[in-house]
Amino acid sequence: MNTIKAQNFVRNRRYEAFVFLIVFFGLFGFLGHQMGVANLLNTIMNTAWDLLMNTVFFIMGITVLSGALGKLMIEFGVVRLLELLLKPFMRPLFNLPGVAALAALLTFFSDNPAIISLSNDKNFSQYFKKHELISLTNFGTAFGMGLIVLTFMAGVGYFGPALVGLFGALIGAIVSTRLMQKLIKGKIPEKADDELKGNEQNISFKSEGGVFQRVLNASLDGGKSGVELGLSIIPGVLIISTLVMIVTFGPSDSSQGYQGLAYEGVPILPYLAGKVDWFFKALFGFENPELIAFPITSLGAVGAALSLVKAFISEGIIDGNAIAVFTAMGMCWSGYLSTHTAMLDTLGYRSLTSKALISHTVGGIMAGVVAHYAYLLLSIWWVI
Repeated sequence: MNTIKAQNFVRNRRYEAFVFLIVFFGLFGFLGHQMGVANLLNTIMNTAWDLLMNTVFFIMGITVLSGALGKLMIEFGVVRLLELLLKPFMRPLFNLPGVAALAALLTFFSDNPAIISLSNDKNFSQYFKKHELISLTNFGTAFGMGLIVLTFMAGVGYFGPALVGLFGALIGAIVSTRLMQKLIKGKIPEKADDELKGNEQNISFKSEGGVFQRVLNASLDGGKSGVELGLSIIPGVLIISTLVMIVTFGPSDSSQGYQGLAYEGVPILPYLAGKVDWFFKALFGFENPELIAFPITSLGAVGAALSLVKAFISEGIIDGNAIAVFTAMGMCWSGYLSTHTAMLDTLGYRSLTSKALISHTVGGIMAGVVAHYAYLLLSIWWVI
């Protein structure tokens, strides 16, 4: 039996290798034929270099500052105060206990994985029924890197639309969390009522030392975590964004053709999106099919998606509505394809990954739709 399994494994690996080679050489062979092999290679290297120097370090600067701010807010009890203020809304909106507000705040100020350490903390998880605890993977992901996304959008001059996007992400989080609960409730064993005990005041953050020492330690520790987060987004930005841009934009100067410059490519994605542009325009108000690249990239890494914004601005194809939709979908999705599996695996429920992905896909789409129509409504009222 083991010999048969080994033979099947080897055979499947051969099929995978064969399919990979077809897709790889098919895609890059087509791009090389259109652009020229030398131009294609130069464009890949120039795009990756420009993204590293002008986008990654810009985002890293934001992550360092926001990391320090987030740590200071935790150190001096601001997060705890916000948690107390938000607690009454958790059950009506998300069908979660009030302490779940802490999960939203920590992921908002940092990133999705912050939800894992909380979920594994007995002092925290004891307030949740089992299906509620599992739905935290959707709830926390919907707010991941929220402060960084908002700060980035404000940094490029779109603070108002970014706030509209935050509202859209909130609606997307409600849809995703409740849909996930509905899909799994009754299909997994719940904890007994006597396990749902505890005093929420026991969940706190210890602080030691004088005020100056606490400010210094919190700032440096938060900044250090920001550097780590900034470094962690480099592969996603350079690899995913470079690939997406190569299939999104055309030559820099159509009269001169391809020159091997950064951000050149063959507009395959806009061509495909253009076939159903009425659909994306109705949902998100996108006037240009190229804009669909942002939410698609957000599925893998929202940091990589942010790198597209400057390119869109330089192309003159972005507006306040697009920023609102980008903020909503980028924050709500924030790389959930790469985090949901790990998060559910940590909780011991990897088998529920498909349900979590379906729920979050629906939630992200709803976030974009709500952001679009909220922006239109506010525009009519001259609020934005």
